[in-house]
Amino acid sequence: MAWVELITLLAALQALFFGVLVGRARGLYGVPAPATSGNELFERYYRVQCNTNETLLIFLPSLWVAAHYWIPGWAAILGAIYLVGRMLYLRGYVRDPKQRGAGYALSMLPTMALLLIGLFGVVRALLRG
Repeated sequence: MAWVELITLLAALQALFFGVLVGRARGLYGVPAPATSGNELFERYYRVQCNTNETLLIFLPSLWVAAHYWIPGWAAILGAIYLVGRMLYLRGYVRDPKQRGAGYALSMLPTMALLLIGLFGVVRALLRG
């Protein structure tokens, strides 16, 4: 489970890093808090952060439940793919929001796989009693 724990902490660090990028973008593009609009590049960084925080609510529990019912190392590999996907999502979205698709897919597909694996494991355990 150490690999799953590592992926969990890396996901937390990634979310923190995205928050730092938003703070930096506020200064660079002159968007004072609490505003969340005013400069398109700032808004892109902000949306990446918001979207990543939204996916974490699905990703993290799915990662842990899947790791409990499946091989933890495989769950961690899917988690690592998620992390790479979020970085590609950041890069694509900031360049041009139309380029976010590959990063989105690369983070959502492993998330959905973990969710389904975890759900399958839970249902199977409940049916076995």
